[in-house]
Amino acid sequence: MEVEKRYERLVNKSRVSKDTEKVRHLLPIKTKEGRLKKRHTSEPTPVDDEQDERTDTVLSEKFADNNVESTVDTPPAKPISTVQLLAYREEKLKYVRYHIGILSSEILENPEHKLSNLSLLLKYMDERNPEVYITVTKLATASILEIFKDLLPSYNIWSFDKSEVKLKKETLLLQNQETALLKFYRQYLQKLEKMASAIKKTKQKQIVKKLDAYLAMFAIDCMSKLLVTQPYFNFSSNIAHFLIPFLDNKHPNVRETVAKCFRQIFKEDLRGELSLSIVRHLNQYVKVHKLSVHLEVIQILLSLRIKDINLDKNKEETSNYKKLVSHKNRVLALSKKERKRKSKLEQIEKELLETKAEENKQSQSKTFTEITSLLFTIYFRILKNAPSGKILSSCLEGLSKFSQCINIDYYQDVVNQLNKLLDEEKLSFVECIHCINAAFKILSGQALALNIDPIRFYTHLFRIMLQINVGQKHMHAEVFTESLSYILMNHSNNITQNRLLAFLKRLFTMMLNVQHNTILGTICIARLFKQHFKITSILLDTENMGDNIYLADLNDPEYSNAGSTSLWEVVALQRYYHSSVQNIAKIIFQNAPLKMENTVAKNIIKSTPKDIYVEYDSSRGTFNPAITKPKIAKVTRLRKNDLSARFEDLPDIINSHKIFDDKYVDLFEELRHNRKIK
Repeated sequence: MEVEKRYERLVNKSRVSKDTEKVRHLLPIKTKEGRLKKRHTSEPTPVDDEQDERTDTVLSEKFADNNVESTVDTPPAKPISTVQLLAYREEKLKYVRYHIGILSSEILENPEHKLSNLSLLLKYMDERNPEVYITVTKLATASILEIFKDLLPSYNIWSFDKSEVKLKKETLLLQNQETALLKFYRQYLQKLEKMASAIKKTKQKQIVKKLDAYLAMFAIDCMSKLLVTQPYFNFSSNIAHFLIPFLDNKHPNVRETVAKCFRQIFKEDLRGELSLSIVRHLNQYVKVHKLSVHLEVIQILLSLRIKDINLDKNKEETSNYKKLVSHKNRVLALSKKERKRKSKLEQIEKELLETKAEENKQSQSKTFTEITSLLFTIYFRILKNAPSGKILSSCLEGLSKFSQCINIDYYQDVVNQLNKLLDEEKLSFVECIHCINAAFKILSGQALALNIDPIRFYTHLFRIMLQINVGQKHMHAEVFTESLSYILMNHSNNITQNRLLAFLKRLFTMMLNVQHNTILGTICIARLFKQHFKITSILLDTENMGDNIYLADLNDPEYSNAGSTSLWEVVALQRYYHSSVQNIAKIIFQNAPLKMENTVAKNIIKSTPKDIYVEYDSSRGTFNPAITKPKIAKVTRLRKNDLSARFEDLPDIINSHKIFDDKYVDLFEELRHNRKIK
């Protein structure tokens, strides 16, 4: 028994424990030394067909799960060089690009039968191989985006129960395709939201990897392009609702991408439904965050197309339709003859149908009216809390732009609030400009019937005129000249003679502190002043002394006594470095009409201040027209002997009491006079 057990142990040690191999023992042989040597051989075991099929299915599943690893040789386990690693990565990406291109082209060529390829492309978005997952995810995401741009229709796809409705074969096929397309579109949006959520603003501080943040920005860009391309397709409101918090993101590139998307939607949205949804969500977001948001959240509202909306016009929407209905009832009650009644009824029914065609316009007007109401809800909330910073500036700019849409019931409250902000003197220069401009635009419309005196806003405008200069505030010069032109020319009826002269004098004083393009814009406003008001010619009369002293530092234009001074700044402008400023200053000083040959000055005066500012802007380093080089002045140098001799004679001259007889000292004249005497 012991010998048998020993033999079994020796046999088990030599046997290979593999399913695919079988060990067969051979007869022993005798060596030259007289020893017996055992022999054995291994034979492959036969595998049945069912096992082959199971192996093929497992390999195919692995290939479907990870196309890259299944088709490319895995890197060796031993350490490899950087060149080999890059070559291995490039080989992987080459296959992925080829495969994505084939799948995408098949979908675009035959979307009815190859729409299922989208499932394979969506799997590429879940690539997690650290060597290639950034590039593969971007390639798949961008390819699907371009496919959806071409395939998505410009209408909503509605789902319904097919069992209750009998459809034709073609209609049923189209319905199935739309359902499949909508399913893949939903999956694509879900993956984009998951990618973009990596940089979404959350209460808890989370550590975001740099590569994940990069993919999140790319996903936000894709969602923005989808929303702009297909604003009326399914889930457009959901995309907009998801993108709104990214307007308040800490990354400037993300805020700019989403803001650009919303601006384009506001400009191109003719229906107003998507714009209404965005403004409604923005109103809720601003309310929840208590105005602690970035500037882009408020600034995108300036792109809304609501200038032609009137909130007071709400009773005339259905008046025409009601008149026709009442006329129809009257004909039915009063007519007696069947023929006449039938002809009249047909005519009225025709008119009713024409009136119903205006239903879309009425619903569109109602939508934009609701947008306007929400817009001013946001603006009034900002004015009420009056935060400091750029948000208030954007709010005031919006009030200035959409002032004609404000309900007349709120005019008095808005004007009082604007005046309160200006009285506190905590606003910046550009905020003061927008605030004053908004007040004058509000008072120029239906508020004329309220008899609100704008004298306080003239005082505020007069106060900030000298704050503009060639420094940092030069960037606001375009807005300032445009607002100044609107206020002084459109509201000149409320300006008294003293205010008129004070504004003109301060306008020329301001020209000495700004660049040439701002001077050309404001000098055109001053020339219009001279043409409309003849009293301004006394400021060019050098013999006019006036009765009082001109108080240049007084910020009240009514009591600054500008009639006692003159426009001496015109003489300084005639020696300005820019030739166009020189020509127009000479025309104003000589009080002469424009000559036909002076085409440059004629074109300047005929243009608006905004056009002049843009045309003659020198921010790019060029002047229009080019400035001529100054002449080189000849400098006469004094000889060293003459200079030393003059200094030697200086003590004798200083000791002379004749120098101080007229209380005026001129050492140079005394030196020259003494040398002549000697």
